[in-house]
Amino acid sequence: MTDSGASATAAAAAARNYKQLKEDFVSNLSGGSVTEIAQVCAVAPVVSLLWSVLQARQSFFKPYTTLAFVIDFLLNVGALLLSVTLYSTAPLLLNLLLLSVAAFVYIIPADNAANRRKKPILPPNNAQSETTSKGEASSTSSSLSTLSTKPFLTNYRGNMLVVTCICILAVDFRFFPRRFAKVETWGTSLMDMGVGSFVYSAGIVATRPLLKERAEGKFTPLSARLIKSIRHSLPLLALGIIRLLSVKGLDYAEHVTEYGVHWNFFFTLGFLPPFVALFQSALKVVPSYAGLAVLLSVAYQVLLEFTDLKAYILVGQRDNLISMNREGIFSFWGYLAIFLAGQHTGMLVLPRNLPSSFGLSKRFTMLLNLAAWSVGWIVLYLVCTNYSYGVGLSVSRRLANLPYMLWVVAFNSWLLFAFALVDAVVFPAFYNAGDARTEKEAYDIATSNVLRAYNRNGLGVFLLANLLTGLVNMTVPTLQIGSGTSVGILAAYMVTLTATAVGLDMSDITIRF
Repeated sequence: MTDSGASATAAAAAARNYKQLKEDFVSNLSGGSVTEIAQVCAVAPVVSLLWSVLQARQSFFKPYTTLAFVIDFLLNVGALLLSVTLYSTAPLLLNLLLLSVAAFVYIIPADNAANRRKKPILPPNNAQSETTSKGEASSTSSSLSTLSTKPFLTNYRGNMLVVTCICILAVDFRFFPRRFAKVETWGTSLMDMGVGSFVYSAGIVATRPLLKERAEGKFTPLSARLIKSIRHSLPLLALGIIRLLSVKGLDYAEHVTEYGVHWNFFFTLGFLPPFVALFQSALKVVPSYAGLAVLLSVAYQVLLEFTDLKAYILVGQRDNLISMNREGIFSFWGYLAIFLAGQHTGMLVLPRNLPSSFGLSKRFTMLLNLAAWSVGWIVLYLVCTNYSYGVGLSVSRRLANLPYMLWVVAFNSWLLFAFALVDAVVFPAFYNAGDARTEKEAYDIATSNVLRAYNRNGLGVFLLANLLTGLVNMTVPTLQIGSGTSVGILAAYMVTLTATAVGLDMSDITIRF
């Protein structure tokens, strides 16, 4: 064999060994505690409080200057990056530091000169909806009188996207805690929560057309709903195919037990709309989306426990197309339940004219409803998972079983409540607005430009994050570099994503799938 042939053989062997090393790096993990995950994620609403106090007391982000943009990025992106890296062992300390700064800003004299002369670098905020552009947000007086884009929803969804984008690249570096990476089969982790939260958040937003339809007294037949949902699914399924071909063609390291040999998260997202359209017909029998979500998840859990389905998913042979992708196919039912639970939450928070009760204002009635449902979801989760007084089931993101569904929904319900509480207390003007124009102005004041930009083009940014993650992994030996270089790469990656998202928002561009 020639020297060049021997070198090529050695290089190929080294590449195979490195690929196997990367696959082993994300395999057989057991995760961390639910409490620690909650402490890490609590950084997001705490940052929201700090941002809100800066804005309410000092008018810091209006007009939107260069300094305001930098601080906006450092708070809403940088703090989350710190929470999963340098402060991963002390998330409570980071929360206390941020709360201390918020308290300091609150006690210093307020700046009442809201019209300070600063040269803005970005156009004024426009109250985009989570899934619509400016034109669509004001397309009809009917929809304006029915729905509103609340600041806390933008902040919640924006933060969820930011931490998701951070983790999908950070997990490939050694400095990222292994307990935050996806578990093999049983247990909880930050990234396990991330995929469920993405689906739950999508469910909230998907409630908008349903509410508009109800307000206009319309009823869309099942056939029409299916056709519309399939049209929405096709781009997502195309992205799934593109990702599949890219991963296989580039011999990219992959964790087969996550979704299967061919399945990926885009396929899960792509199949959701038509199945949601089908399950909406069941609302004639089941009174709410929450009840439908629980019934679906319980039925799936019964099949796992009293048939051979669980063993088939976990240890079955991969000898045909279904068995090769069994994790993705069967976990889909759990994600569908999470999506339906998200739609239930959307019914609670998206309408503009929220009902009031117990003599409370509309915003505090909304908070009371969110808190009550959050408590209910937590009780169900504890009953499902506790070995002393409950059923004693274990959480499995791989199965997307009943405990996983309840954990994701309970966790996100409380997180959403925390954002809503900050919003309602610090910016009451939004809820007291008497018309759409006043509400829009209040929304502008109460919403981060960075988070609004992520929120507006969430799926597009998520796709770009996946592409950049692949690019980094193909060009950088992520397992062989130090923590300093790793943090630098991750910071540059988040700057790129944020600049792209903000640039699209500045240009009034919404990427649709």
